[in-house]
Amino acid sequence: MAMSDEHKAAIIRGREENRAIKEYLAATTQRKRGRPLTAASVKAKLEGIEAKLASESDAVKRLGLIQARRDAQAALANLEGSVDLSALEAGFVRHARAYSDRKGISYGAWREAGVPAPVLKAAGIARTRG
Repeated sequence: MAMSDEHKAAIIRGREENRAIKEYLAATTQRKRGRPLTAASVKAKLEGIEAKLASESDAVKRLGLIQARRDAQAALANLEGSVDLSALEAGFVRHARAYSDRKGISYGAWREAGVPAPVLKAAGIARTRG
């Protein structure tokens, strides 16, 4: 059965909405509890891991240290790479209302997910009771 042009356009629109929402949430919700990571702290952690790796003879512990090093290197790359949050926010604002309507996402759910109220207002997602 062939898809209509309207159906194809709806699929494309849904994918664009999903991508914009996912990228914005990923960029803004990476905050974790506790002390924030800095490039200096991650570099210090890498140095410590490298020192342990140089003297570790246990193969399983070495494997864990190798993974820890890879994780720290990825964290450092994320910290040093700059994310254009304004572009991601613009994409979120453009698509969030339609996405919310289609998926039944409430204002409260967006807030709980960490989206600031001014961003939701700009997206046209009203604070409602219920």
